[in-house]
Amino acid sequence: MRHIEVKHQNGRHMFVDDYFLEDLIRSGEIEKFYRPSEKRWVKIGVDPIRKEARFYRGPERRKPEGPKR
Repeated sequence: MRHIEVKHQNGRHMFVDDYFLEDLIRSGEIEKFYRPSEKRWVKIGVDPIRKEARFYRGPERRKPEGPKR
């Protein structure tokens, strides 16, 4: 589990568990959070939050399920 630094709308800073971040974003409680991989703050409603989903358009690569017993 990782901890993410967030800044609330009221200016308060705190660290939260990474799995809780999405709930805070949806609730509108936080103004921004720190993204360590980019070494910068991400502002909610201004910066992109999630990368766009990319769909694989090639042949199926997963192994098919065997017969059920």
